[in-house]
Amino acid sequence: MRPIPVEAVRRLFLRRQHLDRPPEGPLDAGRLRAFLEDTGGLQLDSINVVERAHYLSVWSRFGAYEKTALDKLAYQDRLLYEYWAHAACLVPAGHLRAWRRAMVDYRAAHTGWSSWLKANSKVLAEVESVVAAKGPVTAAVFAERRGRGKSSGWWDWKPGHHALHFLWMTGKVAVHSRPHFRKRYDLSARVADLDAVDPLSASEFRRWHVRQSLRAMGAATAKDLAAYLSFPRFSPGDRRKALASMVESGEVAAVEVRGLAGEWFALREDLPALREPGPEPSGTTLLCPFDSLLWHRSRVLALFGFDYKIEVYVPAPKRRFGYYCLPILHQGRLIGRLDAKNSRQDGLLLVPAVHFEEGFGRAGRDGALEGLGRALGSLAEFVGAREIKVVRVRPAGLGQAVRRQARRASPPGGA
Repeated sequence: MRPIPVEAVRRLFLRRQHLDRPPEGPLDAGRLRAFLEDTGGLQLDSINVVERAHYLSVWSRFGAYEKTALDKLAYQDRLLYEYWAHAACLVPAGHLRAWRRAMVDYRAAHTGWSSWLKANSKVLAEVESVVAAKGPVTAAVFAERRGRGKSSGWWDWKPGHHALHFLWMTGKVAVHSRPHFRKRYDLSARVADLDAVDPLSASEFRRWHVRQSLRAMGAATAKDLAAYLSFPRFSPGDRRKALASMVESGEVAAVEVRGLAGEWFALREDLPALREPGPEPSGTTLLCPFDSLLWHRSRVLALFGFDYKIEVYVPAPKRRFGYYCLPILHQGRLIGRLDAKNSRQDGLLLVPAVHFEEGFGRAGRDGALEGLGRALGSLAEFVGAREIKVVRVRPAGLGQAVRRQARRASPPGGA
């Protein structure tokens, strides 16, 4: 087929990420399941400067909602299951046959744990026994004081916690719930009955892994496939074999993307959508730094011309844009980034800085600023802030307009 335009790849990627439309509720089981089955995972992270990552990523697509609704769907209705997919993620329960294979393989390979298991086999058995008797429990139950001797490994001083991690990765225990974001573990049989889940074969799993990643991205390079669902770390040879097999069977097609180097791949069923890009994306939202759209930074740069880096791990004097920058997505374009902080004690959504991209021209600027104002208002409502305060805007000429939109968007009763 003829080369595919970059715009077609970008639009299908946004559609699969459920970011091609304005954020709108309600958050219900059907829509949440569709979102996660398309993207493959919802990343969890402990940073809470605005809101926890999984809550924030769902807000980007559904607008303001009650967090307890997501908790119920995930941890009571069991629509979702915690496992390591890109990083720690909530994955759809419908994908458990695939992730069950990863658990089985992790147990068989020990993945670097062999020496630890030999030294701590009794600890492992004791931890599993305690979970069986007392679950659900937190890792604090197994916390131990560090010994006086020099540690020979990063896990030696807290064997109970690491035994829990190994049992989780191998599917023996599962995350039962997360009150106040603290994991409570129980036997997997009491959470999702994993023993009754028949895992995919190793070859089926590799093909599923490729298919799911292509489903989430629309079209992708081999590097994209390795960086999206980054666990487990298949060898390049294993992924190439799976991909070649899928191309040979006709399930996947090799394609060329106009203006971008390298060989790209797409599910054959997605070729019509790549030939005809469909409607332009609409709406404005802010993205969590751990959003699945941003999992592979090089892909974001290639498709959107947006060079993004999470600066929470960068020393303060070296930060360019701020501690917790949320990319601004407007009508399918990443037009800037917004540093944000939820000052809960003050009831304030603080925006220390807004940085617009150099290519953010005059065309459509008013609509973009109005959209940003609505997104800020929705975010303030979501996190319970009574006021929005914007400190600095670059370019400075847009400062007054951004602050005006923020004032209009402040929740009733705010400044």
